[in-house]
Amino acid sequence: MRDTTQRSQAGNLSVAAGVPVSVDTRTQPSAQRVTAPPVTEFESFVAARSGALFGTAVLLTGDRHTAEDLLQTALAKSWLSWRRITGDPEAYVRRVLVNTYISMWRRRWNGETPTETLPETVSAEGTDRADRQDLVAALHRLPKRQRAVVVLRYLEDLGEREVAVLLGCSVGTVKSQASRALAKLAADTRLREEHR
Repeated sequence: MRDTTQRSQAGNLSVAAGVPVSVDTRTQPSAQRVTAPPVTEFESFVAARSGALFGTAVLLTGDRHTAEDLLQTALAKSWLSWRRITGDPEAYVRRVLVNTYISMWRRRWNGETPTETLPETVSAEGTDRADRQDLVAALHRLPKRQRAVVVLRYLEDLGEREVAVLLGCSVGTVKSQASRALAKLAADTRLREEHR
């Protein structure tokens, strides 16, 4: 039944990379809109969780456009396997997101160059926008594996075991990567000079 609904509804929605959902992030970066009312379980999931997943993708990649590509790819891969997902679908999609990110940075060259310009974001109440941008810039000076550990462990508030499972490494590796990353952030002279 679920399979039939997805096929019949897919024709009514704009299809991008095999995923029957179109997410518009240009007008409201933190609150994404779905162009059609959610019909299937997958579409409901995308409508409810794509904002949080997009935030994780931005923190991992450091670039809004690359994050959009990363999220779209992860959702496309997840949609193809949606019927087989057991348990928490967000954990599965987050794992696909992280694995796709890792495979992106394992390639020597992917045809794109990183940018120093960060996307404008809506700052949380009590958070200075300049401080947030400085912190994000400092995160992007970390090696990619350490950045992934810091984002998942401290910004996504996942436990060491969860991060280890997502990254496909041991808990000890997560601990050592987090320790090294925090030491690099503490020793980052550009971050310290900006906050004198």
